[in-house]
This record gives sequence, C-alpha cells and structure tokens, in this order.
Amino acid sequence: MTLSWADKKMLSQTRMVKARDFLEDAKGNFREGRVKTSINRSYYALLAAVRSILILHGANTETHEGAVTMLSLKFVKTELLPVETVKTFKLLFSRRTDADYGDFDSADAADAEEAIRLASGAVEEIERLRTALLQRNEPYKNATEDKI
Repeated sequence: MTLSWADKKMLSQTRMVKARDFLEDAKGNFREGRVKTSINRSYYALLAAVRSILILHGANTETHEGAVTMLSLKFVKTELLPVETVKTFKLLFSRRTDADYGDFDSADAADAEEAIRLASGAVEEIERLRTALLQRNEPYKNATEDKI
C-alpha cells in the first residue's frame, strides 16, 4: 500500500506525539524509581521519533535494526542528522535490551537519567529535521541529494 503525502504527514505526527508521550513516561517512571522501565520508555521514545521521519521518506521499517539502518542511510550518511543520533540509538537499544531481558540488576538511576537525557536530545534533533521536511509540503523523495 502506498501512502499519500497527507497520510505520511499524519502518520509522522502520530509517531512524534508517541515519542513525546514515551519520554514523559520515562521521566515519570524515573521519578517513581522504576529505572528499568524508564530506560525502556527512553529507547521507545527515540524509536518512535526515528519512525516519524522515516515515514516521510517512504520507509516503514518492521524491525529495530531496520530502523537504525534506514536512519543511517537516509539521514546520517547524507549529513541531515549527526552520527551521534545512530550511536545514541544503538546505546539505548543495548541498555533497553539489558534492562528488559537481563537476569541481573545492571541498570541504576544514573543509567536511567542518562537514557532520558540522550533520548530527549535525539528526539529534539529529529523533530527539528522533521519540521524542516514538513515545511517543504511535498514528499521527501531523495535524501541523498537534498540537504536541509
């Protein structure tokens, strides 16, 4: 199924709202001492933000690895986003995996606080790019040629 530009914009907005909601969840969980859940929500905030810009480029990935790969190819390699965005994604993915599936308590408040800080910064960076893409009011066809 091919989405219209209007549908892509709407889906992008929905995903960015979800990213912001997840960030608020991360902060709330942190305040309540649930550091593992806070790390989980921080990661998923970033994933939702990444998916919010990928859809504007017509990419709708089905896996976490696919999301980071497409982010790299379409937005980091083309210098629309800094390489730190991918590094943050991979770090938070690793920490989220440890927090969710690890058998031992390896996450602490400092890890959760850092996860929130990193996710917040990356989501803000992605939102700036997303806003620039949406201002064009046309489909984003070729990330390799466009520089914003």
